[in-house]
Amino acid sequence: MRNPAFLKAILVSGLFFVTSFIHGQVKQSSKPDSKTTSLAKPFKILTNGKQITIQSKQNLKSVLVWTASGHRFVEEKDLTTNSYTFTVPSKESIFYMMIETAEGKRFTEKMGVK
Repeated sequence: MRNPAFLKAILVSGLFFVTSFIHGQVKQSSKPDSKTTSLAKPFKILTNGKQITIQSKQNLKSVLVWTASGHRFVEEKDLTTNSYTFTVPSKESIFYMMIETAEGKRFTEKMGVK
């Protein structure tokens, strides 16, 4: 006859395997999580070399652009247009922009130019 401690160890490991297998097979709900859904952006960013154009379906309220090292080179507030064009004066290739629409929604983008 086998040792009862050995049988208990096999039973516990078997139960652990079955529960971890069942937990791994749980079907995710079809309803998307509100944290992971992204809003459709109401604008397009067009690039032509170092010239950047933002075209929006809504009026733009403000545009803020800064380099990866933290230097701001565009800071426009109280815009009332749906298009804004600027040229990247920096030698840096990566920069960030924050766009705020007239509705108050803010969007951030990471951009790169050659």
